[in-house]
Amino acid sequence: MLYPVAIEKGSDATAFGVVIPDAPGCYSAGDTFEAALINAKEALEAHFELLAEQEELPPLASNIENHYTNPAFAGWVWALVDIDIEPFMGKASKINVTLPNLLTRKIDELVKTHQTYKSRSHFLQVAASHELDKAIS
Repeated sequence: MLYPVAIEKGSDATAFGVVIPDAPGCYSAGDTFEAALINAKEALEAHFELLAEQEELPPLASNIENHYTNPAFAGWVWALVDIDIEPFMGKASKINVTLPNLLTRKIDELVKTHQTYKSRSHFLQVAASHELDKAIS
């Protein structure tokens, strides 16, 4: 999942600051732009580990365009950090799900044409995460 990160330009005296808007309370920094991005990924993974220990799902990533007009980040540079959230969602278990045939075919067609989804199960996992996120918000 691609998480938008806002990066405040550093200088010789200050580090590049990083804020991850979709993960409240998750911040990082680095002496260089590249180090800031690497540290942002590590900070997100540590944040998600803590959430998993508290039996909370990792927040879903929003579209980066949702943040461009946020005045809190005026003058900051935007980047994306790729995090696989599956390891932070607990052990997988096999369940039996009954779906109408047409819906199953439509899901399978979408999975074949969109590399975002690894499988039918992954599609259902993503869909369930989105619905849970909407219900909680």
